[in-house]
Amino acid sequence: MENYTFNADIIFIEGLKVSPGSTIPAFIFLLLIYIFIMVANLGLVVLISMETTLHQPMYLLFCNMSINDAFGASVVIPRLLTDMFIPSSKRFIHYMDCVVQAFAAHFHAGTSHTVLMAMAFDRYIAICNPLRYASIMTGQMVLKLSIAAWVAAFIFVIILIGLNVRLSRCRRFIFNPMCDNASLFKLSCDDLIINHIYGLGSAVVLLGSSLGSVALTYLRITMVCLSNRNKVLNSRALQTCATHLAVYFIMLVASFTPMIMHRYPEWTDNGKVASVLFHVAPPALNPVIYGLQCNDLRLKIFSMSSQRQKGKRIR
Repeated sequence: MENYTFNADIIFIEGLKVSPGSTIPAFIFLLLIYIFIMVANLGLVVLISMETTLHQPMYLLFCNMSINDAFGASVVIPRLLTDMFIPSSKRFIHYMDCVVQAFAAHFHAGTSHTVLMAMAFDRYIAICNPLRYASIMTGQMVLKLSIAAWVAAFIFVIILIGLNVRLSRCRRFIFNPMCDNASLFKLSCDDLIINHIYGLGSAVVLLGSSLGSVALTYLRITMVCLSNRNKVLNSRALQTCATHLAVYFIMLVASFTPMIMHRYPEWTDNGKVASVLFHVAPPALNPVIYGLQCNDLRLKIFSMSSQRQKGKRIR
């Protein structure tokens, strides 16, 4: 009875493949990235929350991204750090813990798309319909967009993972650094046609909606900027949009890289490492891009740092 419980509930997980000599440098590097992600993203959330001048729809929507990035990094990185000092043959995870990690990882990925869609809508209204921006992008509208972004991703993912939980399990080996949807259904010997159909369908709907809305939004914004002769306003609009598109591009590269690598056997191990990239690269780069490119945020950050330096000198 004990062996049956062990086989059913305890899953072997491969984790990151790191050579013994590289364990400590890799641990320190990943730990520093994680600390930076948490400090940068949560720091921006606190800054925007405390500064009333930053209580604008664009920055309030950005708080959703920062919170989601901190959440996504916390889902994956601490577990990877812990497993680095555990021999690969002894890396186990409870099945329900694996389910929770898979849900959280996909929830973070889905919310990344939906939040960027909401931010694209905000930029569209600000540039294409500036006279009605204040009446459309009210606090209530920002709240609705934020809730819709999180709820839509939650519904997609809860069904995705729920279809996996219903399956029986005949295997207990996950050859991946982390738990995800594919890792879960590979544990089963049941018919997976429903899982494949929904997984592919939900990915097409979410990614198609994301790409379509962002592409159409910025195509319309480009047309408006080309027809507008105000170079100053055009420059500010394009700068803001370029920041948003840079974040979106980084997210797409981080998500598509492991998909491409997994299709080539010689890149399998690199693909496994790249699967972690989505939870590391965008969360680390997003606050840097927004902090440096958005004038209001940059000025607030610089003013706070200068005030602290003056305070130290006085002391």
